[in-house]
Amino acid sequence: MRTPMHDSDFSRTSQRLADDTSPYDPELGALPRNEFSSADLDNVNKTGTTTIGLTTGEGVVIATDMRASLGGRFVSNKNVQKVEQIHPTGALTMVGSVGGAQSFIKSLRAEVNLYEARQGASMSIDALATLAGNFARGGPFFAIHPILGGVDHEGSHVYSIDPAGGVMGDDYTVTGSGMQLAYGLLEQEYEEGLSNEEAMVIAARGIKSAAERDTGSGNGVFLCEITDEGVDIHGHNEFEEVI
Repeated sequence: MRTPMHDSDFSRTSQRLADDTSPYDPELGALPRNEFSSADLDNVNKTGTTTIGLTTGEGVVIATDMRASLGGRFVSNKNVQKVEQIHPTGALTMVGSVGGAQSFIKSLRAEVNLYEARQGASMSIDALATLAGNFARGGPFFAIHPILGGVDHEGSHVYSIDPAGGVMGDDYTVTGSGMQLAYGLLEQEYEEGLSNEEAMVIAARGIKSAAERDTGSGNGVFLCEITDEGVDIHGHNEFEEVI
């Protein structure tokens, strides 16, 4: 019989992965760490990107642009969904290499599903943020800098997960190559107690502002609305549809 897993030890796998320095752990089945040259990385699809997360009076709103680039010089895809549901009431953005971000999301989603199957309850967003930090620090996910947003019994949460595994919560946050441009707008427009509808307009305007000057961002916006009832994600190829 398996021993129940609690929040204090909710992810023994992730902690061991974070502490592991060997290239392969047969018990965990961890993938070998990637060793790529700078020339190799020039041929990796990257999101470039601007991603925004806002806490609201009703939940959380996340917005991302839709562009992927190759080597920072060529737009390789104009319709990339850079926000994915990974929790019944939580979502994560993609920032960095597309492959690394996709692997990161799959790993987190698997851990969340495993926790729920064992405990019969959803993982708290704070625990999920800790897990994400452990994975970012210990896994072969390249340089990623996602935003985690979610709602649980403690309220609305937005976290920035840095490439070294740092976890920072805030009322709103921005990551990606267009972050400075988007932050300027959010500093003026954000206020506590926004409705999700109001926050989606502000977030979309932040993405549009970044896309005007940042070559790594553009081609439209994906908006993610999170409440205690679930996650709703939809894309817009034209900013005028939402602002």
